[in-house]
Amino acid sequence: MTNTQQDVISTDVIIVGAGPIGLFAVFELGLYDMKCHLIDILDRVGGQCAELYPEKPIYDIPAVPVCTGAELTERLMEQIKPFSPTFHLGQMAEKMEKTADGKWRVTTDRGTMLEAPVVVLAAGGGSFVPKKMPLKGIEAFEGTSVFYAVRKMESFRDKTLVISGGGDSALDWAINLQPVAKHVTLIHRRDEFRAAPDSVSKMRALVASGAMDLKIANITGVSGQGGHLESVTMKEEGKDPVELPCDSMLAFYGLTMKLGPVADFGITFENELVPVDTATFETNLQGVFAIGDINVYPGKMKLILSGFHEAALMAKKAFPYVHPDRRYRFQYTTSSSNLHKQLGKDE
Repeated sequence: MTNTQQDVISTDVIIVGAGPIGLFAVFELGLYDMKCHLIDILDRVGGQCAELYPEKPIYDIPAVPVCTGAELTERLMEQIKPFSPTFHLGQMAEKMEKTADGKWRVTTDRGTMLEAPVVVLAAGGGSFVPKKMPLKGIEAFEGTSVFYAVRKMESFRDKTLVISGGGDSALDWAINLQPVAKHVTLIHRRDEFRAAPDSVSKMRALVASGAMDLKIANITGVSGQGGHLESVTMKEEGKDPVELPCDSMLAFYGLTMKLGPVADFGITFENELVPVDTATFETNLQGVFAIGDINVYPGKMKLILSGFHEAALMAKKAFPYVHPDRRYRFQYTTSSSNLHKQLGKDE
């Protein structure tokens, strides 16, 4: 289907990146009546905190002596609930262009088109990109029968599916796709998993009941024709390699960071980082801001708390772009009845 003008979603602010800094930006912008849509390549919010270290303790969030990455994400989501942000997950911001009326249009790799007077880059070190399977000839099957993410569960309806990996994504999708696929086999190189204990328990229960299979093995090869997978070769310790029939495979081998298409947005970069004005955190493009680990300036410290500060100053500068007919008035959340109303605390 071709996108038309009617397909474009209008909002106040487009935020690229749904990690902690992007989420807190929703709060700061929301206080001043600016609605946000967020784009993130991951299938969940939280960025690095949720994907790379959900259980790792964080000690430098003000007034929170210790919390995990997952807990910080949950608290930020609770904090921004009054502002009802819209999330476009599992999508990469692929193109940014200026519209005839002076707004910014951002298009994702799934065809989602967003327009706003303000764009905020909160993409950390760039986009998370799945690590590919290090197997000879795997490229011939990628995108047709070998995948590194789930876009639509229905794509795996009645498939004989192999899922490779031992983290949260592998186990979550093994559990969720088990009722959808014809058969699911989970393959991991060892009988220990980096996933949430509840997910491990659910997976083992499905295996014990015969609803799915678990193989402790390494995948050493793939075979098929015309981009369509027919089997994978797996090697269990102390045993000869065997071929396991399958017509689809999901591989979750972790993520790596790449700058991605954002480098082609017309923004000035220095060593893959975005220089900003430290009074506003605006880039060389009017109405386009960069906060968090993606920006650079004298004295920059790559800390979550620094990104929170940057989000607050960014929101102040964003206000006149979104509300040119209104005067910005600084208010304290402790005493402002207007902000209390925004937060739903005016009872």
